[in-house]
Amino acid sequence: MDFKGSHIVSVEQFARQDIGTIFSVAERMEPYAQRRKVTRVLEGAVEGNLFFEPSTRTRVSFAAAFNRLGGSVSSTTGFQFSSMAKGESVYDTARVMAGYCDVLVMRHPVEGSIQELADAIHVPVINGGDGPGEHPTQALLDLYTVQKETGRDLSALDGLKIAMVGDLRYGRTVHSLTKLLSLFDDVTFVFIAPDELRMPTRISSKLRERGAVVHETEDLAGGLSDVDVVYVTRIQQERFTAPEDADKYRGFYSINRAMYEKHCRPGTVLMHPLPRDSRPSADELSSDLNGHPELAIFRQADNGVPIRMALFALVLGVEDQLEETERDVNWYVPKRLGTQDTLDFGKLPTHNE
Repeated sequence: MDFKGSHIVSVEQFARQDIGTIFSVAERMEPYAQRRKVTRVLEGAVEGNLFFEPSTRTRVSFAAAFNRLGGSVSSTTGFQFSSMAKGESVYDTARVMAGYCDVLVMRHPVEGSIQELADAIHVPVINGGDGPGEHPTQALLDLYTVQKETGRDLSALDGLKIAMVGDLRYGRTVHSLTKLLSLFDDVTFVFIAPDELRMPTRISSKLRERGAVVHETEDLAGGLSDVDVVYVTRIQQERFTAPEDADKYRGFYSINRAMYEKHCRPGTVLMHPLPRDSRPSADELSSDLNGHPELAIFRQADNGVPIRMALFALVLGVEDQLEETERDVNWYVPKRLGTQDTLDFGKLPTHNE
């Protein structure tokens, strides 16, 4: 695809070659994302963050990505703090914000709303999550994480085996990731969910049509064996008609260190789009896995910054100008971000060392 000036609304826009382009630019973004280098390639540009659902990682990582490219961010969070609370349409909001900003990122509870925003303007729009629909940038950072954690390049992702666990009915992250993985050959999906929260038939059927192997089960222990990656997602309480109905599924599946050691192959990567529900009633990925070398959830979250930096650079057409304003950072950067991080933060030496 021609990225410059384009909207990023769905993973179905991408061919394998496009993913390669995004990942190649993301790799070049790593020094800036890891605070080893500074680039001001988007100095003077403004990003509009329109988040009408709760968000921590997506909202802040989009902002951090734009800031680290030298741009400024203007944010709206929640309907009550926007003109939509006064009855303004998505169309009107889009047209107004396009007059203020060079690129828009939107999260909205209604599926299809981001496409409606994109249809109204020529300023690039990036989908930050639309209800139970899609979350394309999460899928990209997830696949980028799979590639890095398994030590494979994109061509070697053919034949991948991945288990997806939890709320597969409402989880937009797994919807987008499965669609992205369907671009690869001989991928095996193991969907582990209670029957009421199984992967939508429209998605599993399309995966089979594209040649993927799809297994569906409610058996957690059996489903964890013989896969390369385990991707856990939380119960999407906000998607239930009666939110209290979600309680009966909370804690349905819980993975701790003992279960991992007993049922997973050595080296199986553990992923989660976060937030993980760590309450005793849920305990999706137990805290006793903290510090485990295969628990990739925080490295996964970190990968959101270079991926989103890459998308900003591509849609604004500056990916070839990154080094023109590059310099070393002049502030303290720790080697590791957390006390239990198992990998050094970044691979590049800093002048602070």
